[in-house]
Amino acid sequence: MSETKNTQNPALPLIGFTLGDVNGIGPEILMRLLEDNRILRLCTPVIYGNHRILNRYRKLMQVEDFQMQPCRSAAQAIPRKINMLNCWEDDYEIKPGQVDNESGRLAWLALQKAGEDLASGALHGLVTGPIQKSIMPAEEFPFPGQTEYFAKLAGNNSGSMMMMVHEDFRVALATVHVPVEKISGILTAGLLKSRIEQLEKVLRDTFDIAKPRIAVLGLNPHAGEDGKIGKEEEKIIGPEIRQFREKGHMVFGPFASDGFFASGQHRRYDAVLAMYHDQGLIPFKLIAGMEGVNFTAGLPFFRVSPDHGTAYDIAGKGKASGDSMRAALFLLLDLIRIKTQKTVPVLIPGKERPSSRGKD
Repeated sequence: MSETKNTQNPALPLIGFTLGDVNGIGPEILMRLLEDNRILRLCTPVIYGNHRILNRYRKLMQVEDFQMQPCRSAAQAIPRKINMLNCWEDDYEIKPGQVDNESGRLAWLALQKAGEDLASGALHGLVTGPIQKSIMPAEEFPFPGQTEYFAKLAGNNSGSMMMMVHEDFRVALATVHVPVEKISGILTAGLLKSRIEQLEKVLRDTFDIAKPRIAVLGLNPHAGEDGKIGKEEEKIIGPEIRQFREKGHMVFGPFASDGFFASGQHRRYDAVLAMYHDQGLIPFKLIAGMEGVNFTAGLPFFRVSPDHGTAYDIAGKGKASGDSMRAALFLLLDLIRIKTQKTVPVLIPGKERPSSRGKD
């Protein structure tokens, strides 16, 4: 990643935020985060979207003190201000809770511009709001999710990894947005080897863990039960784990997912590698609650997002929790601090954090 230019105040990381689907909860949870003035002591925020959208949510949510500073580029962002970069000029009347193809197009315009700035080094990191993938413009966004988009943007389809993070609890995925019926065919020894290597590298380089301990889950119920309920553990997963162990790596398993999480074994490891999406994300979200973060690991830049979707059922009703959005920002700032090894005023998980509604 090229050196980020933040000439106004180089001590503060320049952080981009996308609204996501403007009819989901993305705009309101972002607004709840940034209305806490103390956030402006930690970073210089740049919102990618449109000022009219947030003004309408400000009135809808009756948020009195939320001032935005217009900017034409990330380089013009002013510290101690909420900077707004308009990604479209068309007016759009928000429809909270409704699925609308036009809101998908708008989400793409913001994501595209923010992604370009992130990849060029204009930002230190990016927090993306939740999107509705089914209404994203198919030609411009032919991806199953934002994770794959950022991997493509980095020219690094095989080197990225979807990781869920909550403080010291981390879950990575061997396969991501893959239909269940296709997982067994995709899960090869080569893929598993590369995923374990990627996870080790991320834990060392990004999270600064010198000798990471990794737990690998099985694919089948009861981790195959000695081949009685599936052969992947005996033919693929187990042999790969043994090869890593023989070379001195702290890789363990395969574990049966249900008993592993239910007994709290995840606390003994720096990360867990799940074989497929729901196997890892269901227990993660149950344990992390509303403070989980989706981190696209293994890229030359930092992208994080809340670990939830658009939540149309509560959009615009003032019920959405901003906990995951705050957690995403705090993780991002911590990763930047580790990478740069500079003194950045970061709130460490577990320590005091500003409320989403606090004021100076």
